[in-house]
Amino acid sequence: MYTDPIADYLTRIRNANSAGHRVVEIPASNLKKDITKILFDQGYILSYKFEDDKVQGTIKIALKYDKLTKEPVIKNLKRVSTPGLRKYVGKDELPRVLNGLGIAVVSTSHGVMTSKQAQKESVGGEVLCYVY
Repeated sequence: MYTDPIADYLTRIRNANSAGHRVVEIPASNLKKDITKILFDQGYILSYKFEDDKVQGTIKIALKYDKLTKEPVIKNLKRVSTPGLRKYVGKDELPRVLNGLGIAVVSTSHGVMTSKQAQKESVGGEVLCYVY
């Protein structure tokens, strides 16, 4: 049993990226599904599929690679808020990743969204991870 499911999610994607895998399977949860949708909408992954079997279900993510150089689109995934040290920000302190080139995934009272969307909706929350 792992204590930080989001860190496990990010680590599975990071390891599959560095190993050059096309597809990665991850145990599902609602928060992981929301993060997957954000990664797809922002263009970091090729596609995803939610499979509901028996108890928990799985998320199948097709990773995206550059056509010419065969390098992964996701350069880095960084967990920010951990179970031991939560990182909350207000609407005025929302982070910018790589001067706007990356995204910060934020869990707000309006749902999970990027920091840019949270800025538009004028809400703060817990910074889950950085993706670039």
